[in-house]
Amino acid sequence: MSTRILPAVGDADAARSVTTLLSQLPDAEPVGPVGDSTSLIDTLARLAADSLEDLPEVVLVHERIGPVPALELIREVALRFPAVGVVLVTGDTSPGLYSAAMDSGARGLVGLPLSYEELAQRVQSAAGWSTGVRRHLGQGGETFTGPGGTVVAVAGAKGGVGATVTAVQLALAARAAGHSTALVDLDLQSGDVASYLDVQFRRSVVDLAAIQDISPRVLQDAMYAHPSGLALLLAPGDGERGEDVTDRSVRQVLSALRTRHEVVVVDCGTHMDTANAAAVEMADTAVLVVTPDVVAVRAAKRMVRLWDRLQIRKAEDTVTVVNRHVRATEIQPPLVARITGTQVARTTVPAQFKELQPVVDAGRMQDLEAKSTVKQALWTLAAELGVVRAADTAPARPRGDRGSLGLRRGRHR
Repeated sequence: MSTRILPAVGDADAARSVTTLLSQLPDAEPVGPVGDSTSLIDTLARLAADSLEDLPEVVLVHERIGPVPALELIREVALRFPAVGVVLVTGDTSPGLYSAAMDSGARGLVGLPLSYEELAQRVQSAAGWSTGVRRHLGQGGETFTGPGGTVVAVAGAKGGVGATVTAVQLALAARAAGHSTALVDLDLQSGDVASYLDVQFRRSVVDLAAIQDISPRVLQDAMYAHPSGLALLLAPGDGERGEDVTDRSVRQVLSALRTRHEVVVVDCGTHMDTANAAAVEMADTAVLVVTPDVVAVRAAKRMVRLWDRLQIRKAEDTVTVVNRHVRATEIQPPLVARITGTQVARTTVPAQFKELQPVVDAGRMQDLEAKSTVKQALWTLAAELGVVRAADTAPARPRGDRGSLGLRRGRHR
């Protein structure tokens, strides 16, 4: 049986060299190389969405892959696609790096310059391991085999545009449709998710920042089980502690969450740092909330340009949602789309703060009435984004009525 091998190599010359050598291996079936970490995850997610058997047995990760560092990329692949054997290609074959690669989930390490014998041995070993894992997965129905749940990142163009309300209602919509849902507050200095849901808490995302390997038990201990059924991972009560949360820890946390939940909604706030920027980059869908005024639209344009400059996300891969929309204003969704260069959601959220004020003041966002036009709009938005099926978005629908999950898989760059 042939072994499918997917190289992830950022440098064009190195990619040609790796592909040429792979083609000489017996029973090897090299796949066209991918040039960055995003393309690798997208490719694997697309293949896994069809069938576990469509995934390559072996993925080669070159040390100069980007923008996600090689070891972090290996960890994400190992968490999301446990039936794929990952081999690191590197010029550093020291015991320290070997140990770090194994801790990240690699099944082997090949030194540079490449040697035919060493490459053949490592690929064969990783392929054999992958085949054994797939045989085991085929026998057990409870083992996780897919690319994991979807991650939706919600950011605000500026303060006060309604990003947290949007994130909370998207999460509640997913939970009401019967999907296991986590809501993460990555507005690390001034997160308000706990206030909107009347939560008193001790643990936060900071408690996971220094942990190298996040086990299911450790993850569960850091989260708050809300009466609505949401699993909450909250921002620290002391904003200065948010500095301890790095982009690396965010990638680990989100990768762990998506293996345990069908939907993960992340409130990224309005201030971009390395932590919530990593969430926007990892997300299957990035939502940018804006209000129909000149200042907010300009802020949205700045945010989109910032994401593009930092290679976090392209404008065309961002969904902008117009909140507090009124028909009388001159700034309408088509104009927002033209100025920002983003996709603008068909669903707009009406300017009806009077509906929200009682539940906001009480910290009971989950009690927003089903007849609320704001709630109806945001739950309709959940269906438009692919978080739930359109049939599941009626707020009055019984909690026990479950539907299949229609999710966007992967980020199309």
